[in-house]
Amino acid sequence: MFNLINFNPREYQVSILETCKNNNTLVVLPTGIGKTAIALLLGLERLNKFQDSKILLISPTKPLCQQHINTFKQHTNISHDKIILLTGLTKPEQRTKLVKDSLIIIATPQTIQKDFESGRINLKEFSMLCIDEAHRSRQNFANTHVTKAYLEQATNPRILALTASPGGTLDKIKDIMKNLNLEAVEIRSEQDKDVKQYVQKREIEWFTVELTEKLRDLYKILKDFYLEKANELKKLGFNKPLKLINKSDLLMLQNRFRQELKTRNNLAFYGISLTAQLIKIDYALELLEVQGLRVLSKYFEKLKQDTSKAAKTILNNKEFQKAINLVNELINEGLEHPKFNKLKEIILEELKLNSDSKIMIFANYRDTVSYIAQELKNMNIKVTKLIGQKEGLSQKEQINIVKTFEESDDNVLVGTSIMEEGLDIKGANTVIFYEAVASEIRKIQRAGRVARLEAGKIIFLITKNTRDEAYFWSGYQKEKRMKKTLYNLKDKNIKEFLKEDG
Repeated sequence: MFNLINFNPREYQVSILETCKNNNTLVVLPTGIGKTAIALLLGLERLNKFQDSKILLISPTKPLCQQHINTFKQHTNISHDKIILLTGLTKPEQRTKLVKDSLIIIATPQTIQKDFESGRINLKEFSMLCIDEAHRSRQNFANTHVTKAYLEQATNPRILALTASPGGTLDKIKDIMKNLNLEAVEIRSEQDKDVKQYVQKREIEWFTVELTEKLRDLYKILKDFYLEKANELKKLGFNKPLKLINKSDLLMLQNRFRQELKTRNNLAFYGISLTAQLIKIDYALELLEVQGLRVLSKYFEKLKQDTSKAAKTILNNKEFQKAINLVNELINEGLEHPKFNKLKEIILEELKLNSDSKIMIFANYRDTVSYIAQELKNMNIKVTKLIGQKEGLSQKEQINIVKTFEESDDNVLVGTSIMEEGLDIKGANTVIFYEAVASEIRKIQRAGRVARLEAGKIIFLITKNTRDEAYFWSGYQKEKRMKKTLYNLKDKNIKEFLKEDG
């Protein structure tokens, strides 16, 4: 008999478990209140119910997999050598033997997919498949392929899908339900009675800034150039009001023109180049609005290395060159984006209130992260920078950086989306969004990094009358809509509901 040790399940975890016992279930819980515990409880239930069976838990990164390994070793009486981490670094023949000799296999989905596709592993004996971070389950993702193979092979299948945020639309949620063959939904939020007592208080603050006059002048140069170019779309039959054209429109048009190349439409070449120009100018506008001059300057330098016709065309424009020159002048003057000045104020105030504060700063762009980190160091603030593997940092190095931040007297950890999931970061009492994010999934993941162990604060920096505001409210509405949709689905017969939807 396999049992829990050193762990007392909470009321809502036990309640959710009852649904999971009898249904393939999507479990949506806020970050930090015990999603893994559901996997623990259901895993033991399945192992005890089906003698000689195994359970499989897949999670997107090795650090997350290791966390699950630790949980099962700490809180079950299962022999530790029966709980294994399976990675692509293990030799194929060894992986086959390890799976055969183990009860609990925890791995990345890509590793499992490769092993069943090559015939090294059969999922027949597995009585549970747990999919962590289940929002990563689109049609052609590894999660989906593993699930399909599992349902085809397993004698006694049961699926558990865990996430804090499956997506803000009904269609996204339905896709996950269909791709993972889910039959029920269990959701809890911070406001639910059975959860509320376990949630640390989170204070939310918004700080708005306005572009300075000089930045507005720069913005006008770029915007006028953008509108001039956008007006040319009318020649191609696109008549949407210029002020309403967005990046999605441009990408859609670009794709349409690429398709029209097949029909030898001569205007298609012009259309592809024009939309590419607009996308590049729009990107420059976004950097100016929500990031700052130094990041924008680096983008201009990259453009100069771009050999595409679109890049050459906009760089040859007098107004665009005027904008480039103005950026350099303003940087030489020492001008900062007002958002960055506000950030420095906030951090100094937080450290004044508590010199031991642990602050996480999220920024979308690596150049922004580097600039923030360097400037804070210049202020004698103890700061650590965390970026992704593209910059040469291995997952082991990332874990060591996080550990250093947690255990040292460093006050600030600044990083990109790499900090949203995949790494367990404890102890932060303040999370700062340097810019708003339109994605409800990313918003929830970022916010979930604070107030895990004690009360905390979430701070949003927003530039007024820019896409910062639009992104913030978009993310807010999507999250609100997601929760409403999930609570509605909780009371529905999912099988019938999905059938009705076709």
